[in-house]
Amino acid sequence: MLIKEAVASSWSRRGTLAFIVLTIALSVALLIGVEKVREEVRASFDRSIAGTDLIVGARGGELQLLLYSVFHIGQATRNISWDSYQKIAANRYVEWAEPISLGDSHRGYRVVGAAPSFFEHIRIGRDTALGFSQGAPYKDLYDVVLGAEVAKVLGYQLGEQIVLSHGMGKKSFSDHKDKPFRIVGILAGTGTPVDRSLFVSNEAITAIHVGWEAGVPIAGMQQSAEDVRKLSLTPKDVTAVLVGVKSKLGTFHLQRQINSYRKEPLQAILPGAALQQLWELLRNVESALLIVSACVVVAGLIGMLAVLLTSLSARRRELAIFRAVGARPWHIVFMLVLESALVSFVGALLGLLAAILGLYLLSPVLEDMGLYLESYYPSWEYLTLLLMVVAAGGLTGIWPGLQAYRLSAADGLSSR
Repeated sequence: MLIKEAVASSWSRRGTLAFIVLTIALSVALLIGVEKVREEVRASFDRSIAGTDLIVGARGGELQLLLYSVFHIGQATRNISWDSYQKIAANRYVEWAEPISLGDSHRGYRVVGAAPSFFEHIRIGRDTALGFSQGAPYKDLYDVVLGAEVAKVLGYQLGEQIVLSHGMGKKSFSDHKDKPFRIVGILAGTGTPVDRSLFVSNEAITAIHVGWEAGVPIAGMQQSAEDVRKLSLTPKDVTAVLVGVKSKLGTFHLQRQINSYRKEPLQAILPGAALQQLWELLRNVESALLIVSACVVVAGLIGMLAVLLTSLSARRRELAIFRAVGARPWHIVFMLVLESALVSFVGALLGLLAAILGLYLLSPVLEDMGLYLESYYPSWEYLTLLLMVVAAGGLTGIWPGLQAYRLSAADGLSSR
């Protein structure tokens, strides 16, 4: 009976309450949208590397090694010698080892030197192998494979030729124009830094730098692309090594051996542990985003509270009639609480639908920013957030209910 009365009372004031519903809907949509994007950003980082047990690089900060080797952010302090890489690859605990070389780019996108086996060993997400949407891994010295975003943004197709640049600037004055590369493969989208990378062989990285010293071409030392093929192109060093071990127990033995390697200062890090350090640093940012979104919801509920309190004077006669026909004081309080909860429920439901629609419409924009949404639908965990909003809305109605309780029937029925 009280629910029916609350619905009828709310419907009679639908014009006024519609703005409150809209406010709550927008605040809930923002809360869910921000939380969903935050969740997907974290998932995107977490799925950037899977199946790799250790990352080996020059001794330094663990986060720095993770950022430049996996996320291609920043630069290595120094490289690893090829001899050290071979010793790591030959270790009895190692199942596979993939050396990567960084330092070149193409129109602002990173170029990664890696063996063709890189596409077999490196996993993303839940141990998913890298896949090709077109073409296949490189076979020739001057073949290149593009990440999905690179091909999409730059509009490249298989068979086209491109020129790599020295350094990381979007505009470079040190292009390797004498050794163009042919596009032979385009990777499927992954929502990871792989999408924003170009891949060539480690030998190709060596080839394009023949006749260069300290990042500068030396006059008279250049050789043609075909002449370079005849040279020994085994790299002298690489930027980092991604390692897969035969057993999890061997991971820690191998890590200890690499960290105590005497021929050069190396370090081996656990990707999962380094990622956890990264999230610890970003925890305050995540909390700030959630607090801002929650404040928007609170602002919507305060607006509803203000409307309910303001409308009490206009509703004195209505409330007095309820009291006159036998409604007890707690009936009045409970009815206003139900009205608040009902308005909050409708607003939260509309906010949920708005968040799903907004994520769907904004997905192309988010993809251009490198963020792929695995699903537009919030998980069941978001149901707790919605229930908290509805509960908070219901509690908001207690104050107006107590105010209504203090109004006497005679006051409501008297003429003014």
